[in-house]
Amino acid sequence: MTAAPAPQRRQDLRADCGSCFALCCTAFGFSRSVDFAEDKPAGAPCRHLGSEFSCTVHAGLRSRGFRGCTVFDCFGAGQAVSQRLFSGISWRERPDLQQRMFAAFKVMKQLHEMLWYLLEAQARTYDPDAAHEARDLASVITALTRGGLPELLTVDMDALHSDVRAVLVDTSEEVRASYFAENGRLDKGLGPGADLVGKNLRARRLCGADLRGACLIAADLRESDLTAVDLLGADLRDARLEGADLSAALYVTQPQINAARGSGKTRLPTGISAPEHWHSR
Repeated sequence: MTAAPAPQRRQDLRADCGSCFALCCTAFGFSRSVDFAEDKPAGAPCRHLGSEFSCTVHAGLRSRGFRGCTVFDCFGAGQAVSQRLFSGISWRERPDLQQRMFAAFKVMKQLHEMLWYLLEAQARTYDPDAAHEARDLASVITALTRGGLPELLTVDMDALHSDVRAVLVDTSEEVRASYFAENGRLDKGLGPGADLVGKNLRARRLCGADLRGACLIAADLRESDLTAVDLLGADLRDARLEGADLSAALYVTQPQINAARGSGKTRLPTGISAPEHWHSR
């Protein structure tokens, strides 16, 4: 069987909430915290979910204590499951489909997120063989997203994550290689998985740094240059990005930016938008 072609644009991985049965408001659970004002068990609809699958408090989510909802992004998995995999039949119409639909959404979100990263790897690598590898892997994943439910629910996610990670890391090393001279001037504490909570990195030239999986909660990155900085999985909650240049940073996602603090002067990668709360500060 020939693999289906992978999405050619990141716009193909954008959430279309109007075509989704509020799967993010149902499939996932959350506990009361600074990001959520109350508890909600996984698989149960949020009590603020309306009859037409819309949020009845959407306009005031952050002020009501649901900041976590404004950060979330499904990378277009919601509409893929709702419309393509389940043919537009909602879990309210068919309660017997509920658990399978929610399980499919959790897998589909991960697959779509992998595609988001692989599209960038294809575009950023200078090596034709590496681009070919990323493209082939993206095609395999796309075929899974467009296949049937049994196939989707039996995907070996650990193996797939491992394959994707290898491609992303190799591309990162290649892209960042041009900036290794700068790394000698960086703090020794900057590296994959670094604890940089509240760290003052303001107005720094961080080009080529590997901050994959780093904890940058409330870090001050104002006016800093993050060109070719690997931010795969980095925690940017409340990070200060006003005036920072992330336009050529590696592996940035919309949820990361939604969780951060920025302004109209923050430069973002193509395909990433400044969240509404940046403009209302």
